[in-house]
Amino acid sequence: MTVISLFWLALLGVMVAAVPLAYVWRSRDSQKFRKLAWVTAFLTLDLIMLGSFTRLTDSGLGCPDWPGCYGASNPMAASESIARAQSALPSGPVTPTKAWIEMGHRYLALAVGVLIIVLTVQAWRRTSRKATVQYTPWLTTAALLWVCVQGAFGALTVTMRLQPAIVTLHLLGGIVLLALLMWVALRESPFDQFIDAPRVRAIAIASITAAFVQITLGGWVSSNYAVMACPDFPLCQGEIFPPMDFSQGFTWWRALGRTGAGELISFQALVAIHWMHRVFAAVVVAAIGVLVWQLWRVGAKPLAFGLFAIITLQLLTGLSNVVLQWPLLLAVLHSGGGALLVAWLVVVIYRTAPRLRNR
Repeated sequence: MTVISLFWLALLGVMVAAVPLAYVWRSRDSQKFRKLAWVTAFLTLDLIMLGSFTRLTDSGLGCPDWPGCYGASNPMAASESIARAQSALPSGPVTPTKAWIEMGHRYLALAVGVLIIVLTVQAWRRTSRKATVQYTPWLTTAALLWVCVQGAFGALTVTMRLQPAIVTLHLLGGIVLLALLMWVALRESPFDQFIDAPRVRAIAIASITAAFVQITLGGWVSSNYAVMACPDFPLCQGEIFPPMDFSQGFTWWRALGRTGAGELISFQALVAIHWMHRVFAAVVVAAIGVLVWQLWRVGAKPLAFGLFAIITLQLLTGLSNVVLQWPLLLAVLHSGGGALLVAWLVVVIYRTAPRLRNR
């Protein structure tokens, strides 16, 4: 990719970031740093959902190089290369629409990166001016370093041809970034009351751990295209325990659609992947159910209600994906719901951890 193309690509990312930056700058909110933190967290959630949309529409290789598209900053400039690739393989992953979806994801990722840079610079500026600031800038710095790691995984996702392990780790990296930005935004937000409930906090930490495991399993299902391996519910292939191959299914380092030995992966392996995601969903629902009950008992009813609404959304969209044969909108909502669940659990942990709120 030429220096000029890289310049235009970076400029496009800055232009996308300029929209939320202008919104924050022109707002009447005196705490602009806080508003920028919340806007960046919100756009990170959007980025996760757009990444899911990219994966679910088979657009991950719509531009099979990185960071541009066939060496250009946008699919329009790469139209000839895209047309040749589509003519050579009409059923392949390269089409103009898929190229724009893939580059749209990259533009938004660049914009989020720019916003995190601005957040980090502002955090350090507040410290250098010795302003009355309660928090250190190291958390925003960690978010900046992490978004660079995410960029590297984005490149590997393409260059390693959608290898399931890389795709899943890229998804988890996005969830971790969202959690970091949520904590930055929360510590800038005034709360009248924190809940001193060590038991609730412990359950919330256990719940977010379970949620990360479930998101990993969900990412593994999606990146292996195993969603329809169990097209019925509550059974799978008409059985409680259908024929499954866990060894093939959970070999971590392998190419898409292949075993660790390079052979075609079996259908039983895909069934095992899907079945494990279903089974662990029961663990997550149980943990969240206990947490909702405990929050209600200690009087944190808004937190309890929000958590109940999100887990209900996850259950409905997850079941609908199976019953309705994987509709795109519901599949994207299911991915976004998982990210939203983690974000809300971060809120619960923050609100029930008074000793941590000043960090």
